[in-house]
Amino acid sequence: MKIYHNPRCRKSRETLALIEEKGVTPEIVLYLEKAPTQKELKELLKLLKIKPEALLRKGEKVFKEKYKGKELSDAEWIKVMTKNPKLIERPIVVKGKKAILGRPPENVLDLL
Repeated sequence: MKIYHNPRCRKSRETLALIEEKGVTPEIVLYLEKAPTQKELKELLKLLKIKPEALLRKGEKVFKEKYKGKELSDAEWIKVMTKNPKLIERPIVVKGKKAILGRPPENVLDLL
Protein backbone atom coordinates (compact mmCIF):
# COMPACT_ATOMS: atom_id res chain seq x y z
CA MET A 1 0.00 0.00 0.00
CA LYS A 2 1.19 3.49 -0.85
CA ILE A 3 -0.08 6.89 0.28
CA TYR A 4 0.63 10.18 -1.47
CA HIS A 5 0.81 12.20 1.70
CA ASN A 6 1.07 15.79 2.86
CA PRO A 7 1.85 15.77 6.60
CA ARG A 8 0.48 19.33 6.93
CA CYS A 9 -2.97 18.24 5.70
CA ARG A 10 -5.44 17.06 8.36
CA LYS A 11 -7.30 14.70 5.99
CA SER A 12 -4.02 13.19 4.86
CA ARG A 13 -2.91 12.63 8.48
CA GLU A 14 -6.31 11.12 9.37
CA THR A 15 -6.16 8.75 6.39
CA LEU A 16 -2.63 7.63 7.31
CA ALA A 17 -3.72 7.07 10.92
CA LEU A 18 -6.64 4.89 9.77
CA ILE A 19 -4.29 2.78 7.65
CA GLU A 20 -1.84 2.37 10.54
CA GLU A 21 -4.66 1.52 13.00
CA LYS A 22 -5.44 -1.46 10.76
CA GLY A 23 -1.87 -2.70 11.19
CA VAL A 24 -0.65 -1.65 7.75
CA THR A 25 2.58 0.27 7.27
CA PRO A 26 2.22 1.98 3.90
CA GLU A 27 4.94 3.40 1.70
CA ILE A 28 4.68 7.15 2.25
CA VAL A 29 5.25 9.37 -0.76
CA LEU A 30 5.82 13.00 0.17
CA TYR A 31 4.61 14.21 -3.20
CA LEU A 32 5.20 17.91 -2.43
CA GLU A 33 8.92 17.18 -2.03
CA LYS A 34 9.16 14.91 -5.07
CA ALA A 35 6.31 15.52 -7.48
CA PRO A 36 4.95 12.58 -9.43
CA THR A 37 6.07 12.38 -13.04
CA GLN A 38 3.54 12.76 -15.83
CA LYS A 39 3.65 8.98 -16.31
CA GLU A 40 3.01 8.35 -12.58
CA LEU A 41 0.16 10.85 -12.54
CA LYS A 42 -1.46 9.24 -15.59
CA GLU A 43 -1.29 5.86 -13.85
CA LEU A 44 -2.81 7.28 -10.65
CA LEU A 45 -5.64 8.87 -12.63
CA LYS A 46 -6.28 5.56 -14.39
CA LEU A 47 -6.45 3.74 -11.03
CA LEU A 48 -8.69 6.46 -9.57
CA LYS A 49 -10.89 6.35 -12.69
CA ILE A 50 -11.11 10.13 -12.88
CA LYS A 51 -10.10 12.87 -15.30
CA PRO A 52 -7.14 15.12 -14.42
CA GLU A 53 -9.36 18.14 -13.76
CA ALA A 54 -11.21 16.18 -11.05
CA LEU A 55 -7.91 15.78 -9.15
CA LEU A 56 -7.25 19.53 -8.98
CA ARG A 57 -7.39 21.51 -5.75
CA LYS A 58 -9.24 24.50 -7.16
CA GLY A 59 -9.16 26.45 -3.90
CA GLU A 60 -5.38 26.83 -3.96
CA LYS A 61 -3.97 30.30 -4.57
CA VAL A 62 -1.85 29.16 -7.53
CA PHE A 63 -4.93 27.69 -9.21
CA LYS A 64 -6.97 30.85 -8.73
CA GLU A 65 -4.15 33.08 -9.97
CA LYS A 66 -2.99 31.05 -12.98
CA TYR A 67 -5.59 28.51 -14.07
CA LYS A 68 -9.11 29.45 -12.95
CA GLY A 69 -11.46 29.56 -15.93
CA LYS A 70 -8.94 28.03 -18.32
CA GLU A 71 -9.89 25.16 -20.62
CA LEU A 72 -6.92 22.80 -20.77
CA SER A 73 -6.56 19.32 -22.22
CA ASP A 74 -6.02 16.32 -19.94
CA ALA A 75 -2.33 16.29 -20.91
CA GLU A 76 -2.01 19.99 -20.09
CA TRP A 77 -3.66 19.56 -16.66
CA ILE A 78 -1.28 16.67 -15.92
CA LYS A 79 1.67 18.89 -16.84
CA VAL A 80 0.29 21.66 -14.59
CA MET A 81 0.02 19.25 -11.64
CA THR A 82 3.56 17.91 -12.08
CA LYS A 83 4.86 21.49 -12.04
CA ASN A 84 2.57 22.49 -9.15
CA PRO A 85 2.09 19.36 -6.98
CA LYS A 86 0.24 21.48 -4.40
CA LEU A 87 -2.67 21.38 -6.86
CA ILE A 88 -3.00 17.58 -6.55
CA GLU A 89 -5.89 16.53 -4.31
CA ARG A 90 -4.73 14.51 -1.35
CA PRO A 91 -4.28 11.98 -0.01
CA ILE A 92 -4.21 9.36 -2.72
CA VAL A 93 -3.93 5.78 -1.49
CA VAL A 94 -2.95 2.94 -3.82
CA LYS A 95 -3.16 -0.79 -3.22
CA GLY A 96 -2.44 -3.05 -6.16
CA LYS A 97 -4.66 -2.03 -9.09
CA LYS A 98 -6.98 0.13 -6.97
CA ALA A 99 -6.70 3.69 -5.72
CA ILE A 100 -8.89 6.05 -3.71
CA LEU A 101 -8.89 9.65 -2.60
CA GLY A 102 -8.87 9.88 1.18
CA ARG A 103 -11.65 12.47 1.25
CA PRO A 104 -13.22 11.49 3.53
CA PRO A 105 -10.49 9.44 5.22
CA GLU A 106 -12.91 6.51 5.66
CA ASN A 107 -12.68 5.90 1.89
CA VAL A 108 -9.43 4.07 2.62
CA LEU A 109 -11.34 1.30 4.40
CA ASP A 110 -12.41 0.05 0.93
CA LEU A 111 -8.75 -0.87 0.30
CA LEU A 112 -8.04 -2.52 3.65
